[in-house]
Amino acid sequence: MKKYIILFLFLSINVMAKAQTIEEKRVLNAVENLRLALISGEKLALENIAADDLSYGHSSGKIQDKAAFVEGIVSGASDFVSIEFKNQTVKVTGKTAIVRHELHAKTNDGGKPGEVHLGILLVWQKQGKDWKLLGRQAYKIP
Repeated sequence: MKKYIILFLFLSINVMAKAQTIEEKRVLNAVENLRLALISGEKLALENIAADDLSYGHSSGKIQDKAAFVEGIVSGASDFVSIEFKNQTVKVTGKTAIVRHELHAKTNDGGKPGEVHLGILLVWQKQGKDWKLLGRQAYKIP
């Protein structure tokens, strides 16, 4: 009987670990969709990835809601030419996920070429079957 209980516990833990791995992959897919939307500037893609209650923080201290975030990218005020994420980690806990990475990007904000290198904290929330960006905070890398 003990063997069956141990086997059941082992299988349960194994299934939970695989489920978390699947959710981590889904979160990372959402992160990639965000990266592509930031580069393309497509309004619908940006609106679809962001939660209605989005809080989008910049390294300057500026905070935007969903509408301001989308408008800033669509208008070209923030124009990403290329974006690369490095040293990325993801942690899923229930319907919340925390993603950290370094953002290295070439920009063309207001027609002025530049580069940014920032640390980023993303907070994702599972809404229905989709992962939505609920919070983002950028910070300067020391």
